[in-house]
Amino acid sequence: MKKSCFLALLLFLFGLKASAQTSSAVIEKKIEVLLKKMTLKEKIGQMNQLSADDMETNFKVIQQGMAGSVLSITNPEIANKAQRLAVEQTRLGIPLIFGRDVIHGFKTIFPIPLGQAASFNPGLVEKAARVAAVEASETGIRWTFAPMIDIARDPRWGRIAESCGEDPYLTSIMGIAMVNGFQGKNLSDPSSIAGCAKHFAGYGAAEGGRDYNTTAITERQFRNVYLVPFEQVVKKANLATIMTAFNANDGIPSSGNEFLLKEVLRKEWNFRGFVVSDWASINEMVDHGFSSDNKEAAEKAINAGVDMEMVSGTYVEYAESLWKEKKIAIETINDAVRNILRIKYSLGLFENPYVKGNTKEVFYKEEHLKIAEKLAEESIVLLKNEGQILPLQKPKTIAVFGPLANAPHDQMGTWVFDGDKDHTVTPLFALKEKYGENITIIYEPILKYSRDQDSTGFDKARKIAKEADVVLLFLGEESILSGEAHSLSDLNFQGLQSKLLETLQKTKTPLVTIIMAGRPLTIEKEVTQSNAVLYAWHPGTMGGPAIINLLFGIVNPSGKLPITFPKNVGQIPMYYGHLKTGRPANGSELNLNNIPIEASQTSLGNKSYYLDSGNEPLFPFGFGLSYTNFEYREIALSKTILKKDDILEITLSLKNTGNYQGTEIVQLYARDLAASVALPIRELKAFQRIDLKAGEEKRVMFKLPISDLAFYGMDMKKKVEAGKFDLWIGSNSISGEKVSFEVK
Repeated sequence: MKKSCFLALLLFLFGLKASAQTSSAVIEKKIEVLLKKMTLKEKIGQMNQLSADDMETNFKVIQQGMAGSVLSITNPEIANKAQRLAVEQTRLGIPLIFGRDVIHGFKTIFPIPLGQAASFNPGLVEKAARVAAVEASETGIRWTFAPMIDIARDPRWGRIAESCGEDPYLTSIMGIAMVNGFQGKNLSDPSSIAGCAKHFAGYGAAEGGRDYNTTAITERQFRNVYLVPFEQVVKKANLATIMTAFNANDGIPSSGNEFLLKEVLRKEWNFRGFVVSDWASINEMVDHGFSSDNKEAAEKAINAGVDMEMVSGTYVEYAESLWKEKKIAIETINDAVRNILRIKYSLGLFENPYVKGNTKEVFYKEEHLKIAEKLAEESIVLLKNEGQILPLQKPKTIAVFGPLANAPHDQMGTWVFDGDKDHTVTPLFALKEKYGENITIIYEPILKYSRDQDSTGFDKARKIAKEADVVLLFLGEESILSGEAHSLSDLNFQGLQSKLLETLQKTKTPLVTIIMAGRPLTIEKEVTQSNAVLYAWHPGTMGGPAIINLLFGIVNPSGKLPITFPKNVGQIPMYYGHLKTGRPANGSELNLNNIPIEASQTSLGNKSYYLDSGNEPLFPFGFGLSYTNFEYREIALSKTILKKDDILEITLSLKNTGNYQGTEIVQLYARDLAASVALPIRELKAFQRIDLKAGEEKRVMFKLPISDLAFYGMDMKKKVEAGKFDLWIGSNSISGEKVSFEVK
């Protein structure tokens, strides 16, 4: 019986593989048949993407067969009208693909991606992306410009909000989850939308955290850090499309970088989808000084491997003349069109080009809101809980202050084009709805918005706070202060928010600070002055109920930081996986407050650290508290001497030693002690979410393939090098008991 079941399973799996291969072969045959029918102009038209800003003009362009895509149509009727022109009134009837920035939700808004990464829950993140796809596709959108999987290590950069943080492994896992959610089990499903990993590549390393700025990343850094998530989503998630970055690296703009687009993406990774430029990034190569004019920019982008141009129109204007001048080859154009048609066929657009538009049936469905609430709960990070003030224990009077307590628009966060603030449930609303009958809730925003400089309400706040059992203070950033082109050089609270916190702290009433922001802020002083701190990011549509559930202990916080929090801007860039210097500090160095007067030049020890703030962050990557406590013990390795093709098993006992049921995110880090090139002092290699009841203990196992220790070394080839390794399992990137092993 077992043998027959096994044979049946093999036949089933073989059938699935054969079916996929057949489907792929059929699509390739269709592409070649269609390609032979196309004129040069029609091919160039497929490489042209329009913006929905002027649809009357667009309709004419579409009817002429000179558009392959339109971005930002969200009205099903307009989408169908445009599609009918393409399908029914052009010579070949090639359907359009409609794109949109669906970054962290379409109508139901989820936490910003940086917040989602804090959940360390890829399964839940995938569900959120699926919801976004279901809602967006009902309007005709079949392509999203997400996920953004740039490695981001500078919180001055506004787009860090769209990222999954500083770590290549975590970003890879979250990127795969998002792509799988967007694209579903089959791209041809009408509720699936093509993913677009961005920005290829290195955009998150912009100098000074200033958007669009230049980068200086070496090839080894690219391969060991910045390209890792892109390679993973290409190889493990069947990614449909990739977007080039705005930045120039080492003087070469990404939209003209043949090494990245041809050598790495196509030849090494065998990427079969298509590449789209970012908004006008092709003609911006003129501004970079990389091209003399738009015509040369088009030439360089086409030859580099950018298949579709977003809005700037240089392909339509110059591609034909460039071909006539033999500056671009017809096969280069054919390859670009093949890549575009491949995704259109895969999406089933030729068979089902139109959309039903049953938006009322899918927008803000109850099941969608539940996923949004759960993801918000798991993304929020408890940074401080002095004297176990949280969870709140039946206070009679709660004073609620701050500009973010009831800010439905700002709560949704950056890069939200389609969310409706009228559907946002704020913390104030959720608090009143859940506890308003039993608790006296006094609400005064005092500051109307995060940049408010008006202190006239401070005396009123002081009086209210003195009469309350606890103060809930909601601070942070308006959504407009993070996101694209919203870089900051100062990461302190804007306006008089810090002054308001200081005023309330002096009342001696227990103070709980809840922060909603699109990036790590420099909050060292504010953390010290608060009794408890929750970092909620911008938590989305259902952020209010999620926050209240955490404050009252209905849910135990489990979020962990996906990004290091610096003490001040001067420490940036600060990230856990840095290289070790030849003179590392050990924490015992003198600082500004204890340097002797007229000390000799070498009396401070000649170590690498800041005299005024040291080397330690405010909070490390992976940090996050719980209402309970977890004990790690009995860490054991299956072997201490391994071969390069072995799998190392690491086991440990994890016990919940506190009084609440909780979830611990167990993190595994490794370090290669001596290699052909210097490597990070720690690298995240795996993590697990472990649920434990109070007093419960579990044995946890990790299986670490030794191949996961591979890197690009001196010879720029990826491999595991023999040597000694350290390994830590703990609750964050600076904790954990160290164990060691050797690879022969």
